[in-house]
Amino acid sequence: MINMLFLDHAVDLSDIDLAIYKYVLQNLDKVIYMRIRELAANTHTSTASVQRFCRKFECQGFTEFKIRLKLLQEQTAAKTPATPVDPGMYINFFNRVTTPDFDAHIQAAVQLLKQCELVLFIGVGSSNVMAEYGALYFSSMFHMAVRIEDPVTYPQRYFPKALLDKTCVIALSVSGETPEVISYLSNLSFRDSHTLSITNSAHSTVARLTDVNIATDIAKEHYVEQDVTSQVPCLFILEYLAKILHEQNKAD
Repeated sequence: MINMLFLDHAVDLSDIDLAIYKYVLQNLDKVIYMRIRELAANTHTSTASVQRFCRKFECQGFTEFKIRLKLLQEQTAAKTPATPVDPGMYINFFNRVTTPDFDAHIQAAVQLLKQCELVLFIGVGSSNVMAEYGALYFSSMFHMAVRIEDPVTYPQRYFPKALLDKTCVIALSVSGETPEVISYLSNLSFRDSHTLSITNSAHSTVARLTDVNIATDIAKEHYVEQDVTSQVPCLFILEYLAKILHEQNKAD
């Protein structure tokens, strides 16, 4: 149950509703000019699903939904002062954390990590900083974890198979298309290891190369052609996973 958009009370959304909701939030400027068939196509749903979604927001149909969405957009623009940081994208992310779909991915990652005794973190750029933090945090809360400092080296080549079977590689990449990370995951020496990724999109190459993926689905940000998309969701997920694993280990 989440309080959203122009309503003043919570709404119970299904997984299909959540897919439409996320698209609407990320594409407000486009949705208010769309036809219902366009929104259905862009969210991989049906026009009937969009109609049901609109009725949950107390609208007779998609036309009324767009009108109320437009009014909300105008009111928000009038009340909100210009700021370089959009708190809404963080609020939307933490709202998704409470959904069954997100929890299912977290639980899949937990089950994967519970089979492992060694965790290897890899990332490039700002994700490399997250990899270093993740290794330190996991080592203090869960099992031994190390960061691969140089993505062109493959230390697991020298691991015995018994250790590789209990090793998990956690790949961090906001874009999910980092060449060094893709190359690393594609290396044959990983064939006996478990793999987990945290990316912005579940449809990225890195996400599809790993056994389990947790997607943050946060708005992309660029500054002077540099990707400065927030790493806050990644930081939260790393700490969340480590704490769950720590508590479950205590209980076992």
